[in-house]
Amino acid sequence: MKCPEHGWLFPEEVDVSGDKCHHCGKKVEWGRIEKMSKSKKNVIDPDHLIKQYGADTARLFSLFAAPPERDLEWSEQGVEGAYRFLNRVWRMVYEFNTQWSGAGGQGPAVGWAVPTNEKSKALKRITHRTIKKVTEDMGRFHFNTAISALMELVNAIYSYTAEHKESKDNALKEAIESVIILLAPFAPHIADELWEGLGNKGSLLNTKWPEYDPAAIVEDEIVIVVQVNGKLRGKVTVPADASDDAVKAAALGDEKVMEHTAGKQIKKVVVVPKKLVNVVVV
Repeated sequence: MKCPEHGWLFPEEVDVSGDKCHHCGKKVEWGRIEKMSKSKKNVIDPDHLIKQYGADTARLFSLFAAPPERDLEWSEQGVEGAYRFLNRVWRMVYEFNTQWSGAGGQGPAVGWAVPTNEKSKALKRITHRTIKKVTEDMGRFHFNTAISALMELVNAIYSYTAEHKESKDNALKEAIESVIILLAPFAPHIADELWEGLGNKGSLLNTKWPEYDPAAIVEDEIVIVVQVNGKLRGKVTVPADASDDAVKAAALGDEKVMEHTAGKQIKKVVVVPKKLVNVVVV
């Protein structure tokens, strides 16, 4: 919507009839949906957005909606999504802050979290993979994919805490603190508030950027897809360092695979390392 006097408008700046500018009463023009660009003279003033949602939401949406080299496609739903994500992070921190209350603000847990079971090992793994991806993506100015990785980590934390609420869980502490540190370049105000909310002293600006542990991102087990004549017939879980022969044996021993190979001649078995096994039968 565009006013001849005030330019591009937000929906709330148009009267209830939807055809007049709320500021001057002039008739607005409904244009086609297009990306914001200075050359098209359809850039929206961020002041209104900042006033309603805050500077962190405006920054996060702008960086997530499009890579720096591309025009930004404006989306009310996208702004709301960025706002909801930041609120979700805020709730996550304060809902689970009691997990390490009284820890004395020892700073980031990165590097010393000790997994206690398979689920905490998995959380540690995705935490360090996220650290790696965000660090590398920021170096390439791929801010949108870095933010997407952070969203996936937050989802993993919520899934983990839904069934694993041990007190003073170091894997959980590491994951949440890593989210806050990695979020800081995109939403510095809320990140600094949350850092202090965890009991840490001093500004987050003085906190060292986390480094991922290469050993932590290596999976103990991997899932291999098994095909029979190119069609998916099963999946098997094998050690990450399993040999091709071991993977082949596990695939041929799978119950569902055996059903589709019973009474048939196995012509060959093709193993794509760490990905799939294709059993060719005639």
